[in-house]
Amino acid sequence: MSGNGVQRLKDVEARVMAGERLLAEDGLTLFEVTNLPWLAFLADSVRRRKCPEGQVTYVVGRIINYTNVCWVKCSFCAFYRLPGHQEGYVLSQEEIFQKIQELVNHGGTEVLFQGGLNPALKIDYYEDTFRAIKERFPVHIHGLSPAELIYLAKISHLSLRETLLRLKAAGLGTIPGGGAEILVDEVREHISPLKDTVEEWLDCMRTAHQVGIPSSATMMFGSVETAEQRVEHLLKLRSLQDETKGFTAFVAWNFQPAGTELGGKRASAFDYLRTMAVARLMLDNFDNIQASWLTQGPKVAQIALYYGVNDLGSTIFEERVVSAGGAKFMAAREEIERVIVDAGYIPRVRNTRYEVLV
Repeated sequence: MSGNGVQRLKDVEARVMAGERLLAEDGLTLFEVTNLPWLAFLADSVRRRKCPEGQVTYVVGRIINYTNVCWVKCSFCAFYRLPGHQEGYVLSQEEIFQKIQELVNHGGTEVLFQGGLNPALKIDYYEDTFRAIKERFPVHIHGLSPAELIYLAKISHLSLRETLLRLKAAGLGTIPGGGAEILVDEVREHISPLKDTVEEWLDCMRTAHQVGIPSSATMMFGSVETAEQRVEHLLKLRSLQDETKGFTAFVAWNFQPAGTELGGKRASAFDYLRTMAVARLMLDNFDNIQASWLTQGPKVAQIALYYGVNDLGSTIFEERVVSAGGAKFMAAREEIERVIVDAGYIPRVRNTRYEVLV
Protein backbone atom coordinates (compact mmCIF):
# COMPACT_ATOMS: atom_id res chain seq x y z
CA MET A 1 0.00 0.00 0.00
CA SER A 2 1.27 3.48 -0.86
CA GLY A 3 2.23 6.06 1.70
CA ASN A 4 -1.05 7.87 1.11
CA GLY A 5 -2.92 4.60 1.66
CA VAL A 6 -1.15 3.96 4.95
CA GLN A 7 -1.96 7.46 6.11
CA ARG A 8 -5.63 6.97 5.22
CA LEU A 9 -5.71 3.84 7.37
CA LYS A 10 -4.11 5.71 10.26
CA ASP A 11 -6.66 8.49 9.90
CA VAL A 12 -9.53 5.97 9.94
CA GLU A 13 -8.10 4.26 13.00
CA ALA A 14 -7.79 7.58 14.81
CA ARG A 15 -11.43 8.43 14.06
CA VAL A 16 -12.62 5.01 15.22
CA MET A 17 -10.70 5.23 18.48
CA ALA A 18 -12.04 8.75 19.08
CA GLY A 19 -15.61 7.52 18.53
CA GLU A 20 -16.10 9.78 15.51
CA ARG A 21 -18.47 8.97 12.65
CA LEU A 22 -16.81 7.56 9.55
CA LEU A 23 -17.46 9.04 6.11
CA ALA A 24 -18.11 7.35 2.77
CA GLU A 25 -14.46 7.60 1.77
CA ASP A 26 -13.51 5.88 5.02
CA GLY A 27 -15.77 2.99 4.13
CA LEU A 28 -14.14 2.66 0.74
CA THR A 29 -10.73 2.66 2.38
CA LEU A 30 -11.83 -0.13 4.71
CA PHE A 31 -13.10 -2.26 1.82
CA GLU A 32 -9.60 -2.10 0.35
CA VAL A 33 -8.01 -3.51 3.51
CA THR A 34 -6.30 -6.89 3.20
CA ASN A 35 -4.91 -6.88 6.74
CA LEU A 36 -7.88 -8.59 8.38
CA PRO A 37 -6.41 -8.74 11.91
CA TRP A 38 -6.13 -4.93 11.91
CA LEU A 39 -9.70 -4.62 10.69
CA ALA A 40 -10.83 -7.08 13.35
CA PHE A 41 -9.05 -5.02 16.01
CA LEU A 42 -10.98 -1.89 14.99
CA ALA A 43 -14.35 -3.60 14.71
CA ASP A 44 -13.90 -5.49 17.98
CA SER A 45 -12.97 -2.29 19.80
CA VAL A 46 -16.28 -0.75 18.74
CA ARG A 47 -18.18 -3.93 19.58
CA ARG A 48 -16.69 -3.99 23.08
CA ARG A 49 -17.57 -0.33 23.54
CA LYS A 50 -21.21 -1.11 22.72
CA CYS A 51 -21.40 -4.58 24.29
CA PRO A 52 -19.03 -4.47 27.28
CA GLU A 53 -20.35 -7.52 29.11
CA GLY A 54 -18.65 -10.01 26.78
CA GLN A 55 -21.97 -11.58 25.87
CA VAL A 56 -23.15 -13.02 22.56
CA THR A 57 -26.87 -13.31 22.11
CA TYR A 58 -29.15 -15.53 20.03
CA VAL A 59 -32.86 -16.22 19.80
CA VAL A 60 -34.61 -19.59 19.87
CA GLY A 61 -36.71 -19.20 16.77
CA ARG A 62 -37.94 -20.88 13.64
CA ILE A 63 -38.28 -19.76 10.04
CA ILE A 64 -41.60 -20.58 8.40
CA ASN A 65 -41.56 -20.06 4.63
CA TYR A 66 -45.33 -20.09 4.29
CA THR A 67 -45.41 -19.92 0.47
CA ASN A 68 -42.94 -20.19 -2.39
CA VAL A 69 -45.33 -18.73 -4.96
CA CYS A 70 -43.90 -15.45 -6.27
CA TRP A 71 -44.17 -13.56 -9.55
CA VAL A 72 -41.18 -11.20 -9.10
CA LYS A 73 -38.58 -13.59 -10.59
CA CYS A 74 -35.48 -12.21 -8.86
CA SER A 75 -32.46 -13.55 -10.73
CA PHE A 76 -30.60 -14.34 -7.49
CA CYS A 77 -33.41 -16.50 -6.04
CA ALA A 78 -33.71 -20.28 -6.42
CA PHE A 79 -36.69 -20.55 -4.05
CA TYR A 80 -39.63 -19.06 -5.92
CA ARG A 81 -42.16 -20.79 -8.17
CA LEU A 82 -44.40 -18.75 -10.46
CA PRO A 83 -48.16 -18.76 -9.84
CA GLY A 84 -49.64 -21.95 -11.27
CA HIS A 85 -46.39 -23.92 -11.09
CA GLN A 86 -46.88 -27.52 -9.95
CA GLU A 87 -44.25 -27.08 -7.23
CA GLY A 88 -45.88 -23.98 -5.75
CA TYR A 89 -47.29 -24.28 -2.25
CA VAL A 90 -49.08 -22.42 0.54
CA LEU A 91 -48.84 -23.97 3.99
CA SER A 92 -52.13 -24.72 5.70
CA GLN A 93 -52.79 -23.36 9.16
CA GLU A 94 -52.45 -26.89 10.49
CA GLU A 95 -48.98 -27.19 8.99
CA ILE A 96 -47.99 -23.81 10.40
CA PHE A 97 -49.29 -24.76 13.84
CA GLN A 98 -47.35 -28.03 13.78
CA LYS A 99 -44.11 -26.19 13.05
CA ILE A 100 -44.75 -23.65 15.80
CA GLN A 101 -45.59 -26.39 18.29
CA GLU A 102 -42.20 -27.99 17.57
CA LEU A 103 -40.59 -24.61 18.23
CA VAL A 104 -42.45 -24.09 21.50
CA ASN A 105 -41.51 -27.61 22.60
CA HIS A 106 -37.86 -26.49 22.29
CA GLY A 107 -38.45 -23.35 24.35
CA GLY A 108 -38.69 -21.09 21.31
CA THR A 109 -40.08 -17.56 21.29
CA GLU A 110 -39.80 -16.26 17.70
CA VAL A 111 -41.49 -17.19 14.42
CA LEU A 112 -39.91 -15.68 11.32
CA PHE A 113 -42.81 -15.72 8.86
CA GLN A 114 -41.61 -15.06 5.34
CA GLY A 115 -42.37 -16.19 1.80
CA GLY A 116 -43.01 -15.02 -1.74
CA LEU A 117 -45.19 -12.37 -3.33
CA ASN A 118 -48.22 -14.57 -3.84
CA PRO A 119 -51.09 -12.79 -5.64
CA ALA A 120 -53.65 -15.17 -4.12
CA LEU A 121 -52.93 -14.02 -0.55
CA LYS A 122 -54.46 -10.72 0.51
CA ILE A 123 -54.49 -9.08 3.92
CA ASP A 124 -57.26 -11.26 5.37
CA TYR A 125 -55.01 -14.32 5.00
CA TYR A 126 -52.29 -12.71 7.12
CA GLU A 127 -54.68 -11.26 9.69
CA ASP A 128 -56.41 -14.62 10.13
CA THR A 129 -53.11 -16.48 10.31
CA PHE A 130 -51.44 -14.10 12.76
CA ARG A 131 -54.49 -14.00 15.04
CA ALA A 132 -54.70 -17.79 15.02
CA ILE A 133 -51.02 -18.09 15.90
CA LYS A 134 -51.24 -15.58 18.75
CA GLU A 135 -54.36 -17.26 20.16
CA ARG A 136 -52.60 -20.61 20.34
CA PHE A 137 -48.93 -19.90 21.05
CA PRO A 138 -46.84 -17.54 23.24
CA VAL A 139 -44.56 -16.55 20.36
CA HIS A 140 -43.41 -13.32 18.76
CA ILE A 141 -44.21 -12.93 15.05
CA HIS A 142 -41.25 -11.48 13.15
CA GLY A 143 -42.68 -11.40 9.68
CA LEU A 144 -43.04 -10.15 6.14
CA SER A 145 -40.24 -8.34 4.38
CA PRO A 146 -40.82 -4.88 2.89
CA ALA A 147 -41.31 -6.45 -0.55
CA GLU A 148 -44.15 -8.59 0.81
CA LEU A 149 -45.68 -5.68 2.69
CA ILE A 150 -45.55 -3.26 -0.23
CA TYR A 151 -47.15 -5.80 -2.55
CA LEU A 152 -49.73 -6.81 0.06
CA ALA A 153 -50.83 -3.19 0.44
CA LYS A 154 -51.21 -2.82 -3.33
CA ILE A 155 -53.25 -5.96 -3.95
CA SER A 156 -55.39 -5.31 -0.85
CA HIS A 157 -56.07 -1.72 -2.01
CA LEU A 158 -54.78 -0.26 1.23
CA SER A 159 -52.18 2.31 2.16
CA LEU A 160 -48.94 0.93 3.52
CA ARG A 161 -49.64 2.57 6.87
CA GLU A 162 -53.09 0.99 7.13
CA THR A 163 -51.68 -2.37 6.13
CA LEU A 164 -49.05 -2.19 8.85
CA LEU A 165 -51.51 -1.07 11.51
CA ARG A 166 -53.90 -3.90 10.68
CA LEU A 167 -51.11 -6.48 10.76
CA LYS A 168 -49.83 -5.07 14.04
CA ALA A 169 -53.32 -5.37 15.53
CA ALA A 170 -53.44 -8.98 14.33
CA GLY A 171 -50.17 -9.86 16.05
CA LEU A 172 -47.22 -8.79 13.88
CA GLY A 173 -44.45 -7.72 16.25
CA THR A 174 -41.41 -6.86 14.15
CA ILE A 175 -40.31 -6.95 10.51
CA PRO A 176 -37.28 -8.75 9.04
CA GLY A 177 -35.08 -6.65 6.80
CA GLY A 178 -35.16 -9.03 3.85
CA GLY A 179 -35.34 -7.74 0.30
CA ALA A 180 -32.87 -4.96 0.87
CA GLU A 181 -30.24 -6.71 -1.23
CA ILE A 182 -28.17 -3.64 -2.13
CA LEU A 183 -29.97 -0.32 -1.68
CA VAL A 184 -28.85 1.09 -5.01
CA ASP A 185 -31.41 1.17 -7.81
CA GLU A 186 -28.81 0.38 -10.46
CA VAL A 187 -28.06 -2.92 -8.73
CA ARG A 188 -31.72 -3.70 -8.06
CA GLU A 189 -32.63 -3.12 -11.69
CA HIS A 190 -30.02 -5.70 -12.65
CA ILE A 191 -30.83 -8.48 -10.17
CA SER A 192 -34.51 -7.87 -9.32
CA PRO A 193 -36.08 -5.41 -11.80
CA LEU A 194 -39.67 -6.16 -10.72
CA LYS A 195 -39.07 -5.61 -7.02
CA ASP A 196 -39.55 -2.39 -5.07
CA THR A 197 -37.18 0.54 -5.48
CA VAL A 198 -34.71 1.74 -2.88
CA GLU A 199 -37.01 4.56 -1.81
CA GLU A 200 -39.98 2.20 -1.53
CA TRP A 201 -37.97 -0.16 0.70
CA LEU A 202 -36.75 2.67 2.90
CA ASP A 203 -40.22 4.24 3.11
CA CYS A 204 -41.72 0.90 4.16
CA MET A 205 -39.23 0.65 7.02
CA ARG A 206 -39.73 4.30 7.91
CA THR A 207 -43.51 3.84 8.08
CA ALA A 208 -43.20 0.64 10.11
CA HIS A 209 -40.96 2.37 12.64
CA GLN A 210 -43.38 5.32 12.83
CA VAL A 211 -46.29 3.04 13.74
CA GLY A 212 -44.27 1.23 16.39
CA ILE A 213 -43.05 -1.84 14.51
CA PRO A 214 -39.26 -2.22 14.80
CA SER A 215 -37.28 -4.09 12.16
CA SER A 216 -33.91 -5.54 11.36
CA ALA A 217 -31.82 -4.33 8.42
CA THR A 218 -30.00 -6.54 5.96
CA MET A 219 -27.59 -6.62 3.06
CA MET A 220 -27.09 -9.36 0.48
CA PHE A 221 -23.66 -8.79 -1.03
CA GLY A 222 -21.47 -10.50 -3.60
CA SER A 223 -23.76 -10.44 -6.62
CA VAL A 224 -22.95 -7.57 -9.00
CA GLU A 225 -22.38 -4.60 -6.70
CA THR A 226 -19.20 -2.59 -6.20
CA ALA A 227 -17.53 -1.60 -2.95
CA GLU A 228 -18.86 1.92 -3.47
CA GLN A 229 -22.39 0.54 -3.67
CA ARG A 230 -21.93 -1.48 -0.49
CA VAL A 231 -20.89 1.70 1.29
CA GLU A 232 -23.86 3.56 -0.17
CA HIS A 233 -26.14 0.83 1.18
CA LEU A 234 -24.68 1.13 4.68
CA LEU A 235 -24.97 4.91 4.66
CA LYS A 236 -28.65 4.76 3.68
CA LEU A 237 -29.35 2.41 6.57
CA ARG A 238 -27.41 4.65 8.94
CA SER A 239 -29.31 7.72 7.78
CA LEU A 240 -32.70 6.08 8.31
CA GLN A 241 -31.60 4.85 11.73
CA ASP A 242 -30.65 8.42 12.63
CA GLU A 243 -34.19 9.42 11.67
CA THR A 244 -36.30 6.65 13.24
CA LYS A 245 -34.09 4.63 15.62
CA GLY A 246 -36.26 1.67 14.62
CA PHE A 247 -33.65 -0.86 13.48
CA THR A 248 -32.83 -3.49 16.08
CA ALA A 249 -29.90 -5.10 14.25
CA PHE A 250 -27.97 -5.43 11.01
CA VAL A 251 -27.28 -8.76 9.32
CA ALA A 252 -25.48 -9.43 6.05
CA TRP A 253 -25.12 -12.57 4.01
CA ASN A 254 -23.37 -13.36 0.78
CA PHE A 255 -25.23 -14.21 -2.43
CA GLN A 256 -25.83 -17.96 -2.85
CA PRO A 257 -25.50 -18.59 -6.60
CA ALA A 258 -26.38 -22.29 -6.88
CA GLY A 259 -29.53 -22.85 -8.92
CA THR A 260 -30.12 -19.17 -9.66
CA GLU A 261 -30.56 -17.43 -12.98
CA LEU A 262 -27.92 -14.87 -12.03
CA GLY A 263 -25.22 -17.44 -11.26
CA GLY A 264 -21.68 -16.43 -10.43
CA LYS A 265 -19.26 -17.23 -7.63
CA ARG A 266 -19.89 -17.39 -3.92
CA ALA A 267 -18.18 -14.63 -1.93
CA SER A 268 -15.26 -15.81 0.18
CA ALA A 269 -15.08 -15.99 3.96
CA PHE A 270 -12.44 -13.25 3.71
CA ASP A 271 -14.93 -10.96 2.00
CA TYR A 272 -17.63 -11.86 4.51
CA LEU A 273 -15.49 -11.08 7.55
CA ARG A 274 -14.27 -7.81 6.06
CA THR A 275 -17.84 -6.80 5.21
CA MET A 276 -19.07 -7.51 8.74
CA ALA A 277 -16.22 -5.48 10.22
CA VAL A 278 -16.89 -2.55 7.88
CA ALA A 279 -20.58 -2.69 8.80
CA ARG A 280 -19.76 -2.49 12.53
CA LEU A 281 -17.51 0.50 11.89
CA MET A 282 -19.85 2.38 9.55
CA LEU A 283 -23.14 1.63 11.35
CA ASP A 284 -22.28 3.51 14.52
CA ASN A 285 -25.97 3.86 15.47
CA PHE A 286 -26.67 0.10 15.38
CA ASP A 287 -26.13 -1.74 18.65
CA ASN A 288 -26.38 -5.24 17.24
CA ILE A 289 -24.54 -6.83 14.33
CA GLN A 290 -25.70 -10.36 13.57
CA ALA A 291 -23.79 -13.16 11.86
CA SER A 292 -25.45 -15.24 9.16
CA TRP A 293 -25.09 -18.77 10.48
CA LEU A 294 -27.20 -20.16 7.63
CA THR A 295 -24.86 -19.01 4.84
CA GLN A 296 -21.51 -19.11 6.65
CA GLY A 297 -21.73 -22.08 8.97
CA PRO A 298 -20.38 -22.34 12.53
CA LYS A 299 -16.67 -21.83 11.83
CA VAL A 300 -16.92 -18.52 9.99
CA ALA A 301 -19.77 -17.32 12.24
CA GLN A 302 -17.54 -17.98 15.25
CA ILE A 303 -14.64 -16.02 13.75
CA ALA A 304 -17.05 -13.20 12.96
CA LEU A 305 -17.44 -12.68 16.72
CA TYR A 306 -14.01 -11.01 16.53
CA TYR A 307 -15.06 -8.85 13.58
CA GLY A 308 -17.72 -6.75 15.29
CA VAL A 309 -20.49 -9.34 15.54
CA ASN A 310 -22.31 -9.70 18.88
CA ASP A 311 -25.27 -11.88 17.88
CA LEU A 312 -25.62 -15.28 16.20
CA GLY A 313 -29.20 -14.86 15.04
CA SER A 314 -31.65 -17.68 15.43
CA THR A 315 -31.70 -21.40 15.84
CA ILE A 316 -32.60 -22.94 12.49
CA PHE A 317 -34.95 -25.91 12.34
CA GLU A 318 -35.48 -25.58 8.60
CA GLU A 319 -35.24 -22.89 5.93
CA ARG A 320 -36.08 -22.93 2.24
CA VAL A 321 -35.21 -19.57 0.69
CA VAL A 322 -31.45 -19.12 1.15
CA SER A 323 -30.86 -22.88 1.32
CA ALA A 324 -32.37 -23.20 -2.16
CA GLY A 325 -29.31 -21.30 -3.37
CA GLY A 326 -26.84 -23.67 -1.76
CA ALA A 327 -26.69 -22.74 1.95
CA LYS A 328 -27.21 -25.85 4.06
CA PHE A 329 -26.12 -24.99 7.61
CA MET A 330 -28.69 -25.65 10.33
CA ALA A 331 -28.22 -24.39 13.89
CA ALA A 332 -29.25 -26.19 17.06
CA ARG A 333 -29.29 -24.39 20.38
CA GLU A 334 -26.50 -26.57 21.81
CA GLU A 335 -24.26 -25.92 18.81
CA ILE A 336 -24.76 -22.16 18.99
CA GLU A 337 -23.85 -22.12 22.67
CA ARG A 338 -20.77 -24.28 22.07
CA VAL A 339 -19.56 -21.89 19.36
CA ILE A 340 -20.04 -18.90 21.67
CA VAL A 341 -18.34 -20.47 24.69
CA ASP A 342 -15.39 -21.77 22.67
CA ALA A 343 -14.83 -18.24 21.37
CA GLY A 344 -14.55 -16.96 24.94
CA TYR A 345 -17.94 -15.29 25.23
CA ILE A 346 -21.00 -15.82 27.42
CA PRO A 347 -24.09 -17.11 25.56
CA ARG A 348 -27.35 -15.32 26.30
CA VAL A 349 -30.81 -16.13 24.99
CA ARG A 350 -32.70 -13.03 23.83
CA ASN A 351 -36.07 -12.20 22.38
CA THR A 352 -36.70 -10.52 19.03
CA ARG A 353 -36.33 -7.05 20.56
CA TYR A 354 -32.86 -7.99 21.84
CA GLU A 355 -33.94 -8.16 25.47
CA VAL A 356 -31.94 -10.85 27.29
CA LEU A 357 -34.12 -13.65 28.65
CA VAL A 358 -31.59 -16.16 30.02
